[in-house]
Amino acid sequence: MEKTLLLNKSEIGSLIDLDAVQAAVEEAYRSFNSGKVVQPPFMCVGLPDSHAGIDFKGGMDLGNGFLTIKASTGGYDHNKELGLPTGMNTVLLFDAYTSFLKCVMDATWITGCRTAAAGAISVKYLSRPDASVLCVIGAGNQARRQLRAIMRVRKLTKVLVWNAFKEEMDTYVKEMGEETGLPIYGCATPEEAISQADIIVTTTRGILPPVVKRDLLKPGTHIAAIGADMPNKQELCTDVFKGAKVVNDSIKLCSTHGDTHHALDDGIITTSDIYGEIGEIILGKKPGRENPEEITIFDTVGMAVQDTATASMLYKRALEKGLGVWYDFMA
Repeated sequence: MEKTLLLNKSEIGSLIDLDAVQAAVEEAYRSFNSGKVVQPPFMCVGLPDSHAGIDFKGGMDLGNGFLTIKASTGGYDHNKELGLPTGMNTVLLFDAYTSFLKCVMDATWITGCRTAAAGAISVKYLSRPDASVLCVIGAGNQARRQLRAIMRVRKLTKVLVWNAFKEEMDTYVKEMGEETGLPIYGCATPEEAISQADIIVTTTRGILPPVVKRDLLKPGTHIAAIGADMPNKQELCTDVFKGAKVVNDSIKLCSTHGDTHHALDDGIITTSDIYGEIGEIILGKKPGRENPEEITIFDTVGMAVQDTATASMLYKRALEKGLGVWYDFMA
């Protein structure tokens, strides 16, 4: 009888390889735009009279034969008093053809790294090949992961950072400068950072007024909009979308949850103005960047298939390394 593998956060962390995660997510996008993915709408369950809640994302990738359900929680502010994180992530990995539960794993690393991979993949396919100046809006964990991932696909010469809280920005500049060896500069205003950038990545929680405006952008800028993953979140002013090449991970999701939906609601663009999905470009069904002057936007809400691809890759690596604890749910 088969058993289920249990993997904790530290074990998953020891298995993480950003290049492997990026390859897995890129393959997931191929599957999605090849009709191999079954991905129902995700479900949100909120704790009444609070901003705490749990999101459930599920998806099946027939390309790799796995199905996942991921639970992501946030807003449980009183957890600190109990010695618990305010938000947690867990993935259940199933065999798509038998429904057997192959693995239960902590998904903190999975969520952060697959999101970073998405931004880097967009940079790979949509930014200018000679793009070298990166602007990072935000200075948290995802801002760190985006830099680590993007420097794998472009030769960066300078990184400009802006964050609403200067102390966090200064810490980012110091720590990431030491880690990467790149010249990293904190900026007094978002305008200072945005106006010099070839690539802009937004990694905020999307709850402050958006700071990325069209008149600040140089010709040929690529934007990876990462933080707006719910209808009430926004990181880009809607005028940024006018005349830009807009690429989504999922047009259906971004039209209702991402920055794209704000541009649609404001009438800046229509659905027919959305160029396509990143998987179509990866598959060669549509070209990516077509000239050095165009403004390109990648808007990602995040999809279950990214979790499926990353979790299944990590499960296989855990088997190879003999990590985890086996549990017999069928006993």
